Amino acid sequence: MFALVACTAVLALAGCGSIGSPARAPGLQVVAAERAWGSIATTLGGRYATVTSIISNPAVDPHSYEAEASDARAFAQARVAIVNGLGYDAWATQLLAADTPGGRTTINVGTTLGLATGANPHRWYSPQDVIRVSAAITSALVRAAPQHRRYFTQRERVFVDSELGPYFAAIRLIRTRWAGTEIGASETIALPMATALGLRVATPGRLMRAVSDGAEISSADLATAQNQIAHHQIRVWILNPQNSIPAISQLTDDARAAGIPVVVMTETPSPASATFGAWQSGQLASLERALTATGRQ
Repeated sequence: MFALVACTAVLALAGCGSIGSPARAPGLQVVAAERAWGSIATTLGGRYATVTSIISNPAVDPHSYEAEASDARAFAQARVAIVNGLGYDAWATQLLAADTPGGRTTINVGTTLGLATGANPHRWYSPQDVIRVSAAITSALVRAAPQHRRYFTQRERVFVDSELGPYFAAIRLIRTRWAGTEIGASETIALPMATALGLRVATPGRLMRAVSDGAEISSADLATAQNQIAHHQIRVWILNPQNSIPAISQLTDDARAAGIPVVVMTETPSPASATFGAWQSGQLASLERALTATGRQ
């Protein structure tokens, strides 16, 4: 149901009166290191911005991405640049530092949110952070093209009220029905949203951080996660398929064998053409269905 409502909201966004269609003409060049933020910028920029997202393929692992010459050119030509920061896309930060043209506004998400190095970098899974970053992107667009201030301000309101409407409704529903429920997760990507939903992530934090950082998982933490699955101490297993190693693949197989639903949460919108709201609402709908399928509250 949420996916259907999300699609309706997206259609409404595309034909919203004075805002016009989201077709973009060349002019205001915006580059985002990741499509999670680039998708939001596309909606906010509408017809007055051309947005390029460097990492947009859901099959690519952003943690191990290596920049290309075309990426450097895209950042050099951008009037607005968006990077995640927090060590997540060091390659993008390095490209920006190598070329600092006048007139470019750079949004570093970690800096915008006042977070220190070492904080969970997956901020697009924090609802309140999404709102704060969308406001920062709108401000950057206005700074780059002040003649379109009213248009960009309208786009931001429609993004929050329409595109994110089903997203916030899904969050409220899951929190109301399932707050306190224990779940497992393959890495730290699930933590910000789990907090918003009131879910408790039982998987050892060191295991999730090791996967996120590309470090080795300890045998003790792996044994704990295996025991949680074997004894049904978690209701759902959250998997990030873009950052999965053999040990995680085995835990995922164990969860399926034990009848524990597996829910996918990606680092990049899937499909790549999905709006931020449709992508997130679809994942939340899958999570709600999985929790309901356990038959317990």
